[in-house]
Amino acid sequence: MKTQAMVMTDFNKSLELTQIEVPPLENGQVLVRLAASGVCGSDVHIWHGEDKRVKLPLIPGHEGVGYIEDIKGRHCSVDGQILRPGDLIIWNRGISCGRCYACQVLKQPSLCQDRITYGINNPCDMPPYLNGCYAHHIILTADTDIIKLDDSTDPVTMVSASCSGATIAHAFDMCQIKPGSTVAVQGPGPLGLFAVAFARALGAGTIIVIGGTASRLDMCKKFGADMVLDRKSLSKEDRFDTIMRVTGGRGADIVIEAAGYPDTAQEGLDILAMGGTYLSTGFAQFTGYAQIDFFSQIVKKNAVIKGVWVSDTSHLYDAIHLISKNPSLFSNMVTHTMSLDNANQALELMASKKALKAVLTN
Repeated sequence: MKTQAMVMTDFNKSLELTQIEVPPLENGQVLVRLAASGVCGSDVHIWHGEDKRVKLPLIPGHEGVGYIEDIKGRHCSVDGQILRPGDLIIWNRGISCGRCYACQVLKQPSLCQDRITYGINNPCDMPPYLNGCYAHHIILTADTDIIKLDDSTDPVTMVSASCSGATIAHAFDMCQIKPGSTVAVQGPGPLGLFAVAFARALGAGTIIVIGGTASRLDMCKKFGADMVLDRKSLSKEDRFDTIMRVTGGRGADIVIEAAGYPDTAQEGLDILAMGGTYLSTGFAQFTGYAQIDFFSQIVKKNAVIKGVWVSDTSHLYDAIHLISKNPSLFSNMVTHTMSLDNANQALELMASKKALKAVLTN
């Protein structure tokens, strides 16, 4: 049996639609026919050669939802259900070793130094070859954490839970949000939208989003933002004054960086309240340095600063349930759907920010 995949053989070059022979499954492996493959902003960085983890040739794509086509032996979902052909599933994009210090002592598998991510670490010239989601099929290894979805789930809507949804779930898992807290979000992309939705679901009082694209800021309002501040029409000083006025001079209790630019850290720490928490979720690779006043912005505030690196299966689980409560809302996040052979166009749309979220369908 042969299948097709979009293969990256060189950085900054077009992906090529390639026929690949589906190898025999090994014990515990699951062959999945992909229904939806998310095109993530980090895929653009991979395409540009900015992720040092990547080895070519590569089938990109770490966000996937699909139907089980075949299983070798027995594989259960994370909640103990026996998986069978025909089941609609989603899976944790990363596989941690389960044995190292991060996995066993810290209990933070996302920090595992041997963590493997579909569509990033494994080239497609090594078994099981079908290692990424820009394909008609993917083979999930026996140690992949799989979650069975309800048959009524829309794969296109759910696929963003794999990365941006799970990452923001991880962020909120790292802080204590109290009912009525003020949450400021820097960046109105998929990460920012999930941040708004999670903050609202967890009882935030006021949610403020800072961004530079009017259509995305309007989307944030649909997701529950109380106020949006356009950085193209409001100066940094104006934004600071507005947030201080809204919060009675305190600032935001929680600030979530979801943009990936160094200068956001300076503003984020300025608007952070005394005793507040700053969560950085938007950096997928090095993009530069930020100049920080440690005394005024951190020490004097007793500020807590946390980096949020990827996620684990529990965070994916949280993101799935958030989307499931209001799938019609999250369907608005997907602005472009296209066929697998249009993956290059999808990457261009994401790179130019003309697409808020692009999804490849089979």
